[in-house]
Amino acid sequence: MLNRRRFLQAASLATCLELINTNIPLAEAATKAFAHGTDEDFTSYVNVKVGTGGHGHVFPGATVPFGAVQLSPDTYTKGWDWCSGYYDTDTSIMGFSHTHLSGTGCGDLLDVLLMPAVGSVKLQPGTRENPTEGYRSRYSHEEEIAEPGYYSVKLKDSGVFAELTATERTGLHCYTFPASEESHFILDWSHSYDDPNDPVAEAAIELHGNDTIAGGRTVNSWAHGRQIFFAMQFSEPFTKAELFSDDQPQTETKLNGKTLKAALHYKTTAGQKILVRCGISGVSAENALKNLRAEQPGWDFAATRSAAKQKWQKELSRVSIKTDDKKQREIFYSSYYHMLCAPTLFDDADGSYRGMDGEVHQLEKGAHNYSTYSLWDTFRALHPAFTLIQPDRVPEMVNSLVVMAEQSPHGMPVWPLQGKETGTMTGYHSASVISEACVKNFEGIDWNRAYKVMRKRNMDDDWRGLGYYRSMGYIPADKEGESVSKTLEYGYNDWAVSHVAEKVGAHDDAAIQRKRSRNYQHYFDPKTQFIRAKLSNGEFTAPFDPIEMGHTEKYRDYTESNAWQTTFGVQHDNASYIELWGGREPFIKKLDSLFTVPSTLPPDAPPDIAGMVGQYAHGNEPSHHIAYLYIYAGQPWKTQSRVHSLLLTMYDNKPNGLQGNEDCGQMSAWYVMSALGLYAVDPASGNYVLTSPLFDKATLRVSGGKTLTIEAKRTSPDDIYIQSVTVNGKNSDKLWVSHEEIAHGGSIVFKLGSKPNEKLGAAEAVAPPSLKV
Repeated sequence: MLNRRRFLQAASLATCLELINTNIPLAEAATKAFAHGTDEDFTSYVNVKVGTGGHGHVFPGATVPFGAVQLSPDTYTKGWDWCSGYYDTDTSIMGFSHTHLSGTGCGDLLDVLLMPAVGSVKLQPGTRENPTEGYRSRYSHEEEIAEPGYYSVKLKDSGVFAELTATERTGLHCYTFPASEESHFILDWSHSYDDPNDPVAEAAIELHGNDTIAGGRTVNSWAHGRQIFFAMQFSEPFTKAELFSDDQPQTETKLNGKTLKAALHYKTTAGQKILVRCGISGVSAENALKNLRAEQPGWDFAATRSAAKQKWQKELSRVSIKTDDKKQREIFYSSYYHMLCAPTLFDDADGSYRGMDGEVHQLEKGAHNYSTYSLWDTFRALHPAFTLIQPDRVPEMVNSLVVMAEQSPHGMPVWPLQGKETGTMTGYHSASVISEACVKNFEGIDWNRAYKVMRKRNMDDDWRGLGYYRSMGYIPADKEGESVSKTLEYGYNDWAVSHVAEKVGAHDDAAIQRKRSRNYQHYFDPKTQFIRAKLSNGEFTAPFDPIEMGHTEKYRDYTESNAWQTTFGVQHDNASYIELWGGREPFIKKLDSLFTVPSTLPPDAPPDIAGMVGQYAHGNEPSHHIAYLYIYAGQPWKTQSRVHSLLLTMYDNKPNGLQGNEDCGQMSAWYVMSALGLYAVDPASGNYVLTSPLFDKATLRVSGGKTLTIEAKRTSPDDIYIQSVTVNGKNSDKLWVSHEEIAHGGSIVFKLGSKPNEKLGAAEAVAPPSLKV
């Protein structure tokens, strides 16, 4: 139970305020030169608004790479398409909050909403249909700017011009007011994503002097019991400050409750700027103020904005592409930008953080704690991409997962968010991410420590059907929901964990895990040629329709997919799986039909199943590796054609430019890796399969500052088929490479043509590696 002391710690806050009010200049303003000596402004290629419409669920506001703060406008707080708090077709803004999710299918956060206003105080936001009845304001996209690290908008009803920028743990606002005797800010500490309704369990708020307000709260939303704290300081003293509980004015300067708000009053002249700086923390309001001291000690908005841009420039410049296609360049860098919006930092400037056990912990100097891992999605392409182009962050991200597993009462992380386990999605793919780092020989990770927590989930826990999976070889559909998908996910987790087991010398465990990773075979029905659910008695479920989610409404058999997509869900053992079909020919025939059958879906299909090509669903992650399976089956030219088509048709440089949820970078990572010509069908193998790159040349800054160059030699845009490939100067007869071959620099050169080379990479002997028992 939180108390006021824990929220506010007033004496310590006063000390911090003294330090902040010294107005120390920003530690290091950005220089004019761009990163690594180039004049190319990579941030100019980013369209931050991609994914803010359709079902992308992306926020447009200001953040820095992997930042804890995402300072962004909120337009609505209910409904699936408002999981990030913003939707492109809305015409009014509720205010600007400091935490947002990037492209998730569940909603939460939206902490610390601030809204400037003019006129009488209104404590309710009003509706989208009638925004003037509350503190909302109408706006126009023509008066809205969204750039990496910066957001601005003109609020039509108040006439206030709002500008936002950010550091890792703080947000900096600049509001330009009209002349008014009734200018004010509304701080709505009850504002949150409303699923369930009124999720704030308890909150506290406190005024400090005439320019600062701080508080904390517990929220029972998606991340149930999440704790968040803030400290907010204004560049000008309030002429009056009011606190409200349940929308009733209070005389105290400290409040506890659930529905807490503040009205902070000013008399402004025309063009007067009032700046606001806000720090957040998962530990305490005191630490939020310490974060302000460390990251935002001054009021130089231009310098903070420039520094944020420099951080984006540094990261975006890690990949430089050469192309004459301006649209695809913008899609590429917009995608790369969104890849770097998660995971997010969840620690304070002093190294303290709130762990998965609810307690405050201290990091070693220089270490970081991360949160916001959409692992069921991101183990597929985002984390493999990080091992190439964000290698310095990989050990930190993996160590965060290991520590979470040690601290959490739920064990291995599934979908952790700000110190809480949401438990969303199937499998335990923290194991997949950890294993990939192990196979790729990343240093700075204690593999014995990692295997201890991985083994507990893998060998001991009776969790979500794992007991059936171990004892029966499959999960019965009459005992556990989403049984088929869970079995396939656990099979991949077995495969992943086996690599770490081998690393630490647990060879007997590894043998068990590898054998068990083939449990998917129990579901293959040779008569229908589909992966199908089974009952406890060993019989397949009936009735069966491959477009359905399952055999009953109570027990869906598949997770956000159906039998069509799940039948091609094996990622690590395709050589054996193809043998199960009777060879390559019947497998390819079925795979071809996946892309050509009608795209009909049942009425209860989740909206995540989108971006349909036949029954292939690019809008959701179970399909993401499927187009690459032709390489395993001896017809890689079909991968080249299909992936090229998906790159051109499933992405656009518009707000509705994504076919499904962005999912914390996964949807974008598929595009980035595929456009580069590399994709990790099986991340835990440490290998990438090859396809024809979209761009003429790409230069990646990889481990140790070395350079990996990927070049596509073509004479026409119609040249989409690989004729030959050289890796590090040597001709290759295979269409896959190991991480080790390219991670420390090198080159891949593709010669492309307009017709397929049906021999290159087609022989079984040069197929990408699969499981070996």
